[in-house]
Amino acid sequence: MAGSAPARSVPTPDVPAGGTGGRTEQDTPEVPEVPGVKAGRRDYGGRTATQRRAERRERLMAAGLELFGTEGYPAVSIERLCATANVSTRNFYEEFPSREALLIALHEQNTVGAYEAVLAAVADEIEAPMPARVSKAIRAYVSTAAADPRWTRIAFVEVVGVSPAVEAHRIEWRERLSQLVEAEAALAVSRGEATERSFKLTSMAFFGAVNELVYHWSNNGRQVPLEDICAELTRLAVAALTAP
Repeated sequence: MAGSAPARSVPTPDVPAGGTGGRTEQDTPEVPEVPGVKAGRRDYGGRTATQRRAERRERLMAAGLELFGTEGYPAVSIERLCATANVSTRNFYEEFPSREALLIALHEQNTVGAYEAVLAAVADEIEAPMPARVSKAIRAYVSTAAADPRWTRIAFVEVVGVSPAVEAHRIEWRERLSQLVEAEAALAVSRGEATERSFKLTSMAFFGAVNELVYHWSNNGRQVPLEDICAELTRLAVAALTAP
């Protein structure tokens, strides 16, 4: 699942097949493709240039998760990210135009995983009463988005107020998540479980509560069982959705 934390490791530099030649991945240039000319295949340890680039991106994502998720986004430079991922700054800019872009990619990965987990959790529960559906959805969201303290810090703290671009990305996802709450409210209204009204502000207020409670829980050593956190959020959601 996307919210799961990738394994933390610092691989050794890539070495071209047939000898090192004194070069590492950081200083070995890629061979550009020339239109109309079939480029020769260059393997490094049995991997193509495309595979190596995908691996570099994965290592940069892992480095971002570790450093942004433990030290905080403002404290981490591109140089630190590259050193942790064992890539050059040139390689970094081949994958991400900025640190912000890496932060957005991490938030996207985490939130997509949580969003899809919610959809999967309620997909086969269409006939279940609203409190049961809400409980399953909340459990799926929290257990995915906050699967690791580093993810929690990135998803609930580090993306807030960084820049207009990051804020626009965060707000876009908040709207999409709020639409899930509004859809659940509409279903409850159709079944007579809730009174018809606008649930727009309710959904926004609810996700504010989710963010604060989950971050407080994670930042204080997760001493309270996850089930207690989910139960409290379920009580809040059901009370908000059934209020006249």
